[in-house]
Amino acid sequence: MIYITRKEHFNAAHRLFRPDYSDEKNLEVFGKCSNPNWHGHNYELFVTVKGEVDPETGFLINLKELSRMINELVVNKLDHKNINVEVDFMKDRLASAENIAIAIWEQLEGPVSVAGAALHSVKLFETERNFVEYFGT
Repeated sequence: MIYITRKEHFNAAHRLFRPDYSDEKNLEVFGKCSNPNWHGHNYELFVTVKGEVDPETGFLINLKELSRMINELVVNKLDHKNINVEVDFMKDRLASAENIAIAIWEQLEGPVSVAGAALHSVKLFETERNFVEYFGT
């Protein structure tokens, strides 16, 4: 078993809030991240896949193909977007880093499998100090 990781980057805005909470309750629970005028991050995304090396190519997966999948299915939908409003796979989800990572996993798991690898983890840095890592269910 070998693991390989592709790093991608995107910028996006979001707001942490629940529409069923008052502004005061949102502020209490989510702090300044509940700002009604949104806020943004420069996200760093690490997608790690695992599997066996193909003896013919020497690859687990062609990294150009993995990058294409990540960009087509995830980055292009998130980059310079409002996650709460414009991103189809985040519809009806609280736009926390945790939920974004889970949603990214859901976008990539099938296509990575079709390409002959298995998705191992999605690591998403929201800031240089805050990140989440998801390994599936």
